[in-house]
Amino acid sequence: MYKNFSIVPNIMFGRGSFNQLADVILPHRVNPDSFFVFVIDDVFSGKELEGRLPVQGKDLLLHVNVDDEPKTSYIDALVQKILDYDEVKPDGIVGIGGGSTLDIAKAISLMLNNPGSSADYQGWDLIQNPSVYHVAVPTLAGTGAEISRTAILTGPVKKLGINSDYTLFHQILLDPELLAGISKEQWFYTGMDCFIHDVESLEGTYINEFSKSYGEKSLDLCRQVFLDDHPEKDDKLMMASYFGGMSIAYSQVGACHALSYGLSYVLGIHHGIGCCIAFDYLDEFYQQGVKEFRQMMEKHDISLPRNLTANLDDKAMDLMVTTALNLEPLWENCLGSDWRTLMTRERTLELYKKM
Repeated sequence: MYKNFSIVPNIMFGRGSFNQLADVILPHRVNPDSFFVFVIDDVFSGKELEGRLPVQGKDLLLHVNVDDEPKTSYIDALVQKILDYDEVKPDGIVGIGGGSTLDIAKAISLMLNNPGSSADYQGWDLIQNPSVYHVAVPTLAGTGAEISRTAILTGPVKKLGINSDYTLFHQILLDPELLAGISKEQWFYTGMDCFIHDVESLEGTYINEFSKSYGEKSLDLCRQVFLDDHPEKDDKLMMASYFGGMSIAYSQVGACHALSYGLSYVLGIHHGIGCCIAFDYLDEFYQQGVKEFRQMMEKHDISLPRNLTANLDDKAMDLMVTTALNLEPLWENCLGSDWRTLMTRERTLELYKKM
């Protein structure tokens, strides 16, 4: 069966486009007794960007912390905070920040219209009711969270996204000016998430011309940004993130992302740097991609943390392996339908031991 997937219906791109956010959401302020929730990374608390938000009336400014990757318990608490704020549900949610903040905004918009805990919906197509209207304003580029049908969450027993067509944003606003001022390391790790998306998609068994078309363009843009240091690198990286997200919409990521989930779940390592740590040991899977990745690290003077798993006990290592191998579609895309015989627990453990 072919997937009949949805995509984000409305996209605005361009420097200064953030200034039109008020006009974008105005038609969706449909209930005079309702409000909008602006979900913003607390790194912007008291900063210029926060002051530019089109907050009015009863609108709620909801600061979120992403020092740790989003947990289902955190999503549930934020949803309850919104429900306690007013007896009327919000007209819409606007997420402003990097991939984790956007995932939080997606998850909140879903859980306002679906009962129970967000942990109940970790998996594929478990959401029953459409989300509240929600908008993405990325301030980092690379994760593809703005175009993805997944809200990646760490739950009580697993790290797994809420994967649903209802997860998709209704609107994304891509303003390259918002990438200014981020640290070199954050810029690199987030951008490498996109580069690795592309490599895993293009070299996967799920590849098709749809995914290939987007993935090749995204990969080309990543090379311009990280190897050629193109003067319009922010504009190009923002589009690379979009195209990279579209590439995996009809294919899948692979071994690196599966292994990074294990690092994140057990050690709390953020997704972007977790992908970089894992990818550096995957020559046997993605030889050319890893070679280019190391060239990019050298060009931008990036040093990865080492020996992260050296002092972990057997129980923690076993949990890491289980977390990675539970992501079956990722391994099938990487190694094919016979992946279980190729990617044994022992082989996975040896990779983690190198990290």
